[in-house]
Parts: sequence; C-alpha cells; structure tokens
Amino acid sequence: MMLFGLTDTGAVRQDNQDSYTIRELSQQLAVAVVCDGMGGAQAGNVASAVAVEAFAAAVEDACLAGPPASGPDRQALLGQACRKANQVVFELAEREPGYHGMGTTLVGALIQPDQVSVVNIGDSRAYVIRGNDIRQITQDHSLVQAMVARGELTREQARVHPKKNLITRALGVEAEVEADLFQMSAQPGDRLLLCSDGLSNVLSDEELLELCRGGLLEERCRHLMARTLELGAPDNVSIVMAQL
Repeated sequence: MMLFGLTDTGAVRQDNQDSYTIRELSQQLAVAVVCDGMGGAQAGNVASAVAVEAFAAAVEDACLAGPPASGPDRQALLGQACRKANQVVFELAEREPGYHGMGTTLVGALIQPDQVSVVNIGDSRAYVIRGNDIRQITQDHSLVQAMVARGELTREQARVHPKKNLITRALGVEAEVEADLFQMSAQPGDRLLLCSDGLSNVLSDEELLELCRGGLLEERCRHLMARTLELGAPDNVSIVMAQL
C-alpha cells in the first residue's frame, strides 16, 4: 500500500485554506483526510488545520489495538472521529471572536489493502479508480448537487454553475453535524483519490481517470496538480491518493 498527497494555493487565491494529512498506522493500515476551510483566510486555514489534526488523532487513538474487524465498526469509528473534529472546531469558533462562523469540509478514509471506509461532510470528494473506470464514492452536500438530484442540472452544468461553491453541510459550524459514511471492498491495483473541490471543479471525471491511471503514484498526483494549475486553478487544490 502506497500513499501520497500534496496541496497548492492555486493560481488565483492568496491563501491556502485546504489542509490534509496521511498517517500510516501500520504496514496494512492508514488514515487520510482532506479538509477545505471556510470563514475568511485565517479562519478557514484554522478550521481545516484543526479538523484534520483532530480527526486523524481520533482515528489513530481508536486504532491503537488494531482496526475494527467489521465494516459497520469501521464506519462508526469514522463517525466518532468526525464528531470529535466538529466539537473541537465549533468550540474554538465559540471561544475566539475572530473565528466565529468558521467551518470546513472533510473527506476522510480508513484504508486497508482489502477494505476502505470513507466519511464526508461538504463537497470534498472520494473517488475509486479501478482499471478503466472511475467512481465517485461520496455525494456532495451542495446546492448544485441538490439541483442535479432534482434533475435541474446535469453533472457537467453543475461543475460550471456560478453557485457551485455553496455547500449545505459543513463541519464546525454547528454543535452537531451529520456525516455520510461509505464502505467498499478493495481490489489489488485500486487507487483511492481524496480531493478538495479545487480539483473536482476543474477536471472532469474522464480527465481524472486518464491522469490517475498508470505510472507512479507521486507522478500521477503531480500531473493532476500541474493540469489543474494549467487550466487556471481558481481555488486551492488538495490531492491525496492511495495505491491499494
């Protein structure tokens, strides 16, 4: 199992409000998380960084004796880690006037060679690349996704919609938040991609598939970033990829 990640401010923004981390808990177990903060430059930076640390630490602590044996238990672990991260961000925002109202998206994964558990809040995404196919695991919590679900927009129209950045759910904004949880069986050669919307709003699924297939993991991640920057990268961009 191999993992790699990187983040970039992008071609337009002056501050990077994205944060990510990868922690290898053992040779056969890792946690990865990407957060995209909101609430002004400083507050967004703080929200994403605090959430990443709180989430990863909670998962690591829960796995000290090894990962949970069942899929439902792994999902419960990720749900608990999200609640912990939400509490930490929310309480900090309540204490510090300059951080009031800050929040962040979160997409995280507990990764094993044969199993992947995923959690998300907001519009940062998880994809799995298997052979010649790419599948989005998560579902965006966003205004445009709701419009897609109602048949008012196509996925391609949603990518360029002027309100594509309006999310309907975020971590840290309220005392409690609901997270979506996913469980999938992995196959040798699968690649898991976690990213902020700075990537998925610029590259189509077809482009993501083409750039994620083959080659070395780090090379693929850097090509994804280079292509996004080449196309103007109007937002911060964060990419984490795992080779299973």
